[in-house]
Amino acid sequence: MKSRQDKKDGKDNAAAGDKHEIRPGQSIELLKELHILTRDGKMNQDSRRKLKQVYHLYQFIEPLLQQLREDHADISLVDHGAGKSYLGFILYDLFFKSLNNAGQSRIYGIETRDDLVQKSRELAQRLDFPGMSFLNLSVADSTSSAELPDQIDIVTALHACNTATDDAIQFALKKKARFMVLVPCCQAEVAAELRKSKGDAVRNNPLSEMWRHPIHTREFGSQITNVLRCLQLEAHGYQVRVTELVGWEHSMKNELIVAEYKNLPAKRPAERLAEVLKTTGLENMSERFFTP
Repeated sequence: MKSRQDKKDGKDNAAAGDKHEIRPGQSIELLKELHILTRDGKMNQDSRRKLKQVYHLYQFIEPLLQQLREDHADISLVDHGAGKSYLGFILYDLFFKSLNNAGQSRIYGIETRDDLVQKSRELAQRLDFPGMSFLNLSVADSTSSAELPDQIDIVTALHACNTATDDAIQFALKKKARFMVLVPCCQAEVAAELRKSKGDAVRNNPLSEMWRHPIHTREFGSQITNVLRCLQLEAHGYQVRVTELVGWEHSMKNELIVAEYKNLPAKRPAERLAEVLKTTGLENMSERFFTP
């Protein structure tokens, strides 16, 4: 049986472990407001997982922000499907608030749930984060919204469901974004189309066995969706890198796509995209994965 002192030491060690996981300069008040920390500064396993995921993503985004900062002082970032805006608030707290440019650098959180938009606005005001804006818009509607500037530096979409990732890509292309950071989720549209595709191109293609069974259709549909997205981005002159966001123990939706506009040759990726659509019987989705 543990003594009272042993229990106290254990609690102190746990608290020290929580502090060790929090980045230097991170606002403790923000972490409490986001319910990552309890009011007495403790962290449960679920909160630790969320914080680890956001920090891991921040490691990919911070170097992109540094590149932008070297190029110009005022940085703009749009976070699509922001939800409770964990990512936006962490980015602002760790990077944007140190820019000292009176809110000229700005993070825009795009979210359809009005209650979450209102809560995020109130939290940004309480924390005195003047460079944060929250808009009650769908990803698709944001593309034509007058509430957003004509050009955006970086676009993020963390677990934007199904076609919302494609809408985020369309938004980023229209806004001439230099960077995109995407974590796709629930890619159902292509899988549904694969189930309907029974043309000669598919019947004569032995690779169609990869999506003949329903479970394979779902898995292959998810995989081919992201392949098409990468080709689409390359067909618009982007350099694309695909990697893992976090370990499989945290999330099955952990494919991270990072794209940087470099005006690369686009003809070959566009041709390959058209070939893949034709080979898989998905030609009628060419408008979804549009090219220049």
